[in-house]
Order: sequence, then structure tokens, then C-alpha cells
Amino acid sequence: MLVRITGRRFGGRRFFFSAVARATALAVAVFFLSACTGGSTSPLVQPGDRTATGAAGTAGAAGEPTVASRVNGLQLPWSTVHLPDGTAVISERDTALLRTIKDGQLGTVGKVPGVVPGGEGGLLGLALSPNFAADRYLYAYFTAAADNRIVRMRLEERGGRLELGALEPVFTGISKAGTHNGGRIRFGPDGFLYVGTGDSQRREQPQDRAALGGKILRLTPDGRPAPGNPFGDNPVYSFGHRNVQGLAWDSVGRLWASEFGPDVNDELNLIVPGGNYGWPEVTGAPHRPDFLDAKVVWPSTAESSPSGLEIVGSTAYLGALRGQRLWVVPLNGEFAGDPVSYFTGKYGRVRNVSLAPDGRLWLLSNGQNPDFALILNLPG
Repeated sequence: MLVRITGRRFGGRRFFFSAVARATALAVAVFFLSACTGGSTSPLVQPGDRTATGAAGTAGAAGEPTVASRVNGLQLPWSTVHLPDGTAVISERDTALLRTIKDGQLGTVGKVPGVVPGGEGGLLGLALSPNFAADRYLYAYFTAAADNRIVRMRLEERGGRLELGALEPVFTGISKAGTHNGGRIRFGPDGFLYVGTGDSQRREQPQDRAALGGKILRLTPDGRPAPGNPFGDNPVYSFGHRNVQGLAWDSVGRLWASEFGPDVNDELNLIVPGGNYGWPEVTGAPHRPDFLDAKVVWPSTAESSPSGLEIVGSTAYLGALRGQRLWVVPLNGEFAGDPVSYFTGKYGRVRNVSLAPDGRLWLLSNGQNPDFALILNLPG
């Protein structure tokens, strides 16, 4: 079963859990575990034993998305942005190509220069400038020869075709490795660029606020630390992360993030400025006063490995890589409800989830040879 956590409050830069809250949380946890295990010392029941029953996606189940269409021909697609005219622009990790889908037709814009793919690195996250209509900037996070970096390029339309302008570095020096490169970027409601990084197999970085690995960064569009960041003239917005893969905001502007656990405890986190999410000291929701607990914990990474994240109304949608499914999580303010999954095992590893201007949800598959974009109708 999934563990659902109510979390802690954050005040200034210090976390606190009152004695009453600790006692209440402990009592609830003891009751919850007792109910799950019948009072035995056996491990927590895995997600599939409870949620994945509905998760297996009974046909016609309430709230179930339905497939509208599918576009084949992609190769390890990683991120999608949607232009105002409805064109989808998709990054391919290993080819470094920017592909387009418009009116169901697959095309190619061009290859991003300087990308050095390898392992989990390559051409990763994409983001559109908040002023795209005026400046035409497309931002990209990619693995280069010596680092992970963020660049921007103008995406010009000439003669009915999209063309890439010159590449301009925005933010460089994020550590790289064969795995744990992070890569998700997204502009927030405040107009600043949020960046999910991984620990790049350097376990000392996530707890070091002077390092860039294992963080969520908050930058101006030009790549400087955003004003109002919790640690002064520092790009770090939150820390103690292992490998952030999804960023999304709810209807009142709260930031949520999906994150890979090690061999246990994948996470959906509510992000607060200056928050310490525990890695590598802890994972999941250990109820430790120095760290913020995840709102949802998947004890078995085989059920999830959550990647791209999108929030529509009061519902979070997470793509699952190892879990090969779409997780749907109801949100209620700062709390998360019981996740349910759909399409289990049907469409391969789900790398990204994004909302198109027409209200449809786009999923990107990985490992299907060829891969594809799956377009879903959401329940009304």
C-alpha cells in the first residue's frame, strides 16, 4: 500500500513539529501500520495490494483518462512543451533532436549542439519563456562534455517551419554523471525558472547548500539567483533531494515535485522555500524534525519511479518509469489523497506528462522501439 503523509509546517528557515503533533503522528502511524499488518512485524504492504486494485484500471472506472490518439516514431523522448498554436515540441535524450507534433504529424526542428548523451544524460528538460510570444525563447537542460547546463534558443517560425536560433548559455556547472542528472525545468507562476537537479552520484552534495546537485534551483530567466530565494544570493530553493524528475504547481501556486528514491521510497513532495527533504540521511517520511516528509511514498520503486508531473485542477498526474503506468493523485490543499494508477504495463515506461492547450494530457513512452506520444482525454 502507499503511505500518505500529512507533512510538517515550515516557518522561516526552521522546521518544527510540536510535541502534540509528534504524538498524534506517532499514534496515527502505529494505528495505520497495525491495520496494514495485523499487528505483525511484516513489511509494509506494497502499493499494488491496495491502490493498484483500482490502479489496474478497471475499464470505465470513474475518473479514468481515455486514449484519444497516439503518434509513433520518437526515440527516447524526455520532455514536451506546447506552443500557443498547439504544436508540441519534444526533446529526444540520446539523439539531441527537437521533434514536433502538429495535427498528428511528426516533424523535426533540429539538433541541439553541444549535447553529450550517456547513461541518463543527454537532451533532457524543456521550458518555454513566460514571454514566448515576444522573445520566442525555448530553454533546454542538457548534459554537455563537462557538466549539466541550461541554455536558451529562439524558436523562430519562417515559411511555416520552426527553426532554431543560436544557443545561449543561461546556467552552467551542474555536476553530471552516468545517472542522477535531474533535468526537469519549468517556469513558475512567479515568472522564475525552477530547475530539478540530481545528486550525480555525489552523496555529499544534497545537504551542501553551496553545491548545485540534489536541489531545486530558482533562477531569473537570465540565469541569476532569483530575488527572494531562501539563502540570499544563492540559486538554491530547496535541498536534500536525490533526483528530482517532475515539477508542477497547483491552482493556488504551491510547488510539488516528484523524485526517485533509491531501491525504496519514491516520493511526491510539497516544496517549500528552504526545505530540506533529507537525502541522503533519510528517504520517504521518517518523521524526523530536521527534514520535511514526502506527501506520498511508494515503498516499492517497482510500482513507480515517478518521472514527469502535471497538475490539473486538484489532481496530480505522474508518469511511472519502472512502474509503467500513470499515477493519479487527488490533492486537497497541502495534503495528498490515495493514488490510483491506470494503463499499467500497457505503454511502457512513462517518462513525461504534460497538459496541452486543448486540455488533453500528453504522455511520453520510453523503451518501446519506437517510442510514442500518447494523447489522453481527461474525465470531465
